[in-house]
Amino acid sequence: MDAGSLSSSSNYNSNSRGPLQEQFIQRKSSRENLDRFIPNRSAMDMGYAQSMLTDSRKGKENPAVSSPSREAYQRKLAEALNMNRTRILAFKNKPPAPVDLYPKDFFSSQSQDKPAKPRRHIPQTSERTLDAPDLVDDYYLNLLDWGSANVLAIALANTVYLWDASTGSTSELETFDDETGPVTSVSWAPDGRHIAIGLNNSEVQLWDSTATKQLRTLRGCHSSRVGSLAWNNNILTTGGMDGCIVNNDVRVRSHIVETYRGHEQEVCGLKWSASGQQLASGGNDNLLHIWDRSVASSQSSTQWLHRLEDHTAAVKALAWCPFQSNLLASGGGGGDRCIKFWNTHTGACLNSVDTGSQVCSLLWNKNERELLSSHGFTQNQLTLWKYPSMVKMAELTGHTSRVLYMAQSPDGCTVASAAGDETLRFWNVFGVPEVAKPAPKASEPFAHLNRIR
Repeated sequence: MDAGSLSSSSNYNSNSRGPLQEQFIQRKSSRENLDRFIPNRSAMDMGYAQSMLTDSRKGKENPAVSSPSREAYQRKLAEALNMNRTRILAFKNKPPAPVDLYPKDFFSSQSQDKPAKPRRHIPQTSERTLDAPDLVDDYYLNLLDWGSANVLAIALANTVYLWDASTGSTSELETFDDETGPVTSVSWAPDGRHIAIGLNNSEVQLWDSTATKQLRTLRGCHSSRVGSLAWNNNILTTGGMDGCIVNNDVRVRSHIVETYRGHEQEVCGLKWSASGQQLASGGNDNLLHIWDRSVASSQSSTQWLHRLEDHTAAVKALAWCPFQSNLLASGGGGGDRCIKFWNTHTGACLNSVDTGSQVCSLLWNKNERELLSSHGFTQNQLTLWKYPSMVKMAELTGHTSRVLYMAQSPDGCTVASAAGDETLRFWNVFGVPEVAKPAPKASEPFAHLNRIR
């Protein structure tokens, strides 16, 4: 061992601390040898403490000095001077009470204002099942729609049926002949009274459901069947097997006002945004287009806003988000199986989720941040997703064939699904909406002034 190590060892023995040894600090004066860990020295009676320590030690060291009379005198003196205390080093004043940073009722009032929301129960079985014989098992058609008047329309082969959800009654709207039919699409107008019916012969008919009367026939839009329809106020948009998309103003005689050309195969999905400014279209060519009315009307008919090519199968399922205007969800067919989310302002794909099976239809919950998808092989299920995490909340099974069509009730609670197993099922999947509190009546202005008669 070298000299440097020896010198450090000697210093260690004299100055350093060993394990489990108490550390003593040398004081420069006796005044500093008082207990340094007492935070408030003025609160202590140091004179009394010193007297008690020295007097008790004197009595033990000189027992002969003590006498009964002296002890009696000491007791009397201690009582007079309040020296009968057992604790020598003691605080005279108690520590201050802790100060609350928040009022005591702060958290309790906060919890009362915002009670914890109970987890919603999602029934795993359909609440009602109806027969749907002769429902065409065709992925590219749109044969189910639920209108604002709470009437469900479904096309079964050549016939359109209406089911009133309020009364449970069923009526037949119209049966078309074989040259015209079968029916390839149905869509309610926003008023819930008029309905558009797309046909296999390329025509579109408008009907008044209340009067059970045909109003007009739109011809010249397409050269083959019309498999998709979408309303935008008085504009009825039609998509055909010919790949064309046509905007029809149903109020005027020359109804064709705009034509969009971008798909090379059948248009099987059409959805207008809530603002009515953007149109999403999906086709059997695996393409998804976003059209803007202002752009398309002022420029060429082929001028789409975005041409999105990320899907690897037909794009039929489309749904605009009700709480974010520029968010669109799209679903791909059996070769794709993905749900994708798009920012339609920029055309960016925000997320993509592989569902494991063909995506046939998509619906947003109007009251919560949730998305419902319907699927084909292998489970033929409806899947409820939490957005944006896309965690599965529930899987609803019961259909024995692919769930081709879905429609949502006007209140947003119930979903109807129609499948290739020729059944129509109703699911209470979106719960019950909160009842809006009536707005307080505004006081009439100038009510205190006399009226002029």
